[in-house]
Amino acid sequence: MVRIDSQERPHTMNAKTPSSPWLKSTEWLAGQIGKPGVTVVDGSYYLSTQKRDAKAEYIAAHIPGAVFFDINAVCDTSIDLPHMLPGPDQFAAAAGALGIAETDTIIVYDGSGLYSAPRVWWTFRIFGAKNVSILDGGFPAWRAEGRKSETGEVKPKARTFKAKMDTGAVAMLTDVQMALNDDSAQVVDARSAARFTGREPEPRAGLRSGHMPGALNVPFTDIVENGRLASAEKIAQAFKKAGVDTDKPIITSCGSGVTAAVLTLGLDALGKPTRIYDGSWAEWGARPDTPVVKD
Repeated sequence: MVRIDSQERPHTMNAKTPSSPWLKSTEWLAGQIGKPGVTVVDGSYYLSTQKRDAKAEYIAAHIPGAVFFDINAVCDTSIDLPHMLPGPDQFAAAAGALGIAETDTIIVYDGSGLYSAPRVWWTFRIFGAKNVSILDGGFPAWRAEGRKSETGEVKPKARTFKAKMDTGAVAMLTDVQMALNDDSAQVVDARSAARFTGREPEPRAGLRSGHMPGALNVPFTDIVENGRLASAEKIAQAFKKAGVDTDKPIITSCGSGVTAAVLTLGLDALGKPTRIYDGSWAEWGARPDTPVVKD
């Protein structure tokens, strides 16, 4: 899994600094745009139920110089699951085509504030990029401050991204089954309480409602406030309230592996490493051989 030691982990400087050392301020980014080796990435993604077009919104307005990273395009298309991680060669080709090298200072944002950017942050990190951050407050914060944006699609000169995948950061179906059977890890689901308990249907067709037997529920919205990551204290309280022991191994899950990364970011703020179940409920809820319970 992605473990962040004291030598590579950014350090918070004062009380006004965001709860995660991987969050960068709009002021900081404004001073970095255009510098060599600095890449800004729009990692916006939305569920179909949100009725928002991420690419169209990017073309209409984005942070100057930002490239668009489409998790639905940079994915494993050999399986019928949404935006599953690609292999290292495919990722390297896609990142290189966007003008990104693994040695760059990369800052990711999304159009919700804090929703899909953590997934893109996590993806770049597990493929070998070390200096990857998330814009605190995302594009909504940038625009609210009246900062400059531009239209159209940025098409940078291609570069080489040397990708090496950290497979230990990714949990597969068998890992989750094992964890639930022998309590070797806690599975924490980021979906809403209504979806977790089965009171509301899934937004994707063909999926059963409910949750994995033994899984715990921390809706990602419980650790996000006004499009920003909540304080470390509130993050810790949310996990404690859900019965999660943050001193024990954790696998995060969600609908399709996106908001699970929000939980991973929050747990990282507490200094706790995790794995993400890439298939998440899109895989578990669709299989006839996986148990599902409702509350």
